[in-house]
Amino acid sequence: MNKVILMGRLTRDPEVRYSAGENALAIARYTLAVDRRFRRDGEASADFISCVSFGRTAEFAEKYFRQGLKIAVTGRIQTGSYTNRDGQKVYTTEVVVEEQEFAESKSSSDSYAASHPQNSAAAPSMPTPSAASADGFMNIPDGIDEELPFN
Repeated sequence: MNKVILMGRLTRDPEVRYSAGENALAIARYTLAVDRRFRRDGEASADFISCVSFGRTAEFAEKYFRQGLKIAVTGRIQTGSYTNRDGQKVYTTEVVVEEQEFAESKSSSDSYAASHPQNSAAAPSMPTPSAASADGFMNIPDGIDEELPFN
């Protein structure tokens, strides 16, 4: 079984490209900084995991994901190789994302961005509250987290 579950912060905005042809397919690539559970000599450390998503999942990443945002993904590990321009064989390992979701509230994300100035310019821009968005899902208004008893 090849199943991966990760939670971490985006190191940069997703890079999205579209395949050529009649039915263009969105392909999003991003890197997750995943904290290691145990610290060496009291210092935090992280692994930087390359992820790729396709189709609607990639379009969602393009629209809503920004540097510093904490997300959770599930998928599978895929390895490959290619020969670069110098004739060297390069080996790759990445997670092919099957599902992805936000791993924190918008207010938590905003407070993280405020405490990490390098990310503040890239704070996630979520849709404004309205009855329903184009995809038929209702947008959750800002500040509702404070009203919930189980937050």
